[in-house]
Amino acid sequence: MAERRASLMEPRIERLLEREDSKFTLVTLAARRAREINDYYNQLGEGLGKIVPPQVTSVSRKPLSIALEEIEAGKIVKAGPVEEPEPTALEVVAEDSAPADDAG
Repeated sequence: MAERRASLMEPRIERLLEREDSKFTLVTLAARRAREINDYYNQLGEGLGKIVPPQVTSVSRKPLSIALEEIEAGKIVKAGPVEEPEPTALEVVAEDSAPADDAG
């Protein structure tokens, strides 16, 4: 059997899709994290320290490659949907008793 050559894409897309449910989600997550990594490297000299540094040791210097390696390692996961809190009884009463503006 022929020996398999190393791919240019590392980590492999198959391993990344085991972490996320769709390619779209994977691309969105990686792009957002790559922007954060890029911002981290851009603000290093300023000493702000507000952005999370890369979570994996990588030989790559490209933010997107680092982001994909973080996803493969399970360091970065997508957050669930943000749920709106249920209105309290006081908020409901306040909305019902608010006077309506007459447009005419």
